[in-house]
Amino acid sequence: MTNNKITQIFNIDVPIVQAGMIWCSGWELAAAVSNAGGLGIIGAGSMYPDILQSHIRKCKSATNKPFGVNVPMLYPDLDKHMEIIMAEKVPVVITSAGNPKVWTQKFKDNGMKVIHVVSNAKFAKKAEDAGVDAIVAEGFEAGGHNGREETTTLCLIPLVKQAVNIPVIAAGGIGTGRTMLAAMALGADGVQIGSRFVASDESSANINFKNKVVASNEGDTKLVLKQLTPVRLLKNNFFEQVQKAESNCASVEELTALLGRARAKKGMFEGDMDEGELEIGQIAALIKEIKPAKAIMDEIIAEYEQAKKELANSKW
Repeated sequence: MTNNKITQIFNIDVPIVQAGMIWCSGWELAAAVSNAGGLGIIGAGSMYPDILQSHIRKCKSATNKPFGVNVPMLYPDLDKHMEIIMAEKVPVVITSAGNPKVWTQKFKDNGMKVIHVVSNAKFAKKAEDAGVDAIVAEGFEAGGHNGREETTTLCLIPLVKQAVNIPVIAAGGIGTGRTMLAAMALGADGVQIGSRFVASDESSANINFKNKVVASNEGDTKLVLKQLTPVRLLKNNFFEQVQKAESNCASVEELTALLGRARAKKGMFEGDMDEGELEIGQIAALIKEIKPAKAIMDEIIAEYEQAKKELANSKW
């Protein structure tokens, strides 16, 4: 993939970006993905500033390849996070859940590459105007926090590709070589993969959560909490409480109280499969094994190349 824009811009071997998933993507996963040829990402959304700094430094020690940090811009300690990221000279920053214009130029002045996550073409164009190097266009199938438009990846990628001139990284429902090839056929220059890496040896997710992902089937996830911030969850007791509250027309205040504090930490990191928030994408139904990140990368790349050959040899 020597002519690929994503590999050229970010100096990586294959155009696979690991998503910055809260409670699941620490330095071990980021380093493993980078060492396997992709762009490993530390998820800052679940970290205090001093913890983030520790993860960045450990990642530097574990890989000599480029890696990045994902920062949701709604985070209360945002300024401290950004100061640490710039001071540590992290090669790539992925911003989400906010306006990239505020920080993009500061990062670029420090020699860093910037990617911004969007769920529609309108904000993709705004991100391009803000000067980011690439866009992650995340479709409805994705895990975790999602776009209100509920546009699927199949529709979103061509729309975003048409709207911007910078490289587009597809996300949402991608976790195999065949889904990667499909995204590239839609016009994507690369892919971002999250859920598949949750079920990796290096993921910081609790083993209970990893096992529940592997055991999940089609239809076991659903988008909820649309009055707050839409989020795709695995179905469990907490999910049922949320769905019941929403069916009873619960107010924003009531839903906020039900969500409470550290609900995602309780589920994904501490392993409470009943009362925790379990964020995962629809692709979970295809994940049937926990394995090392390198093995996941190798499997995706091999399947991608095989599927590409099959299509080249197919006859209408």
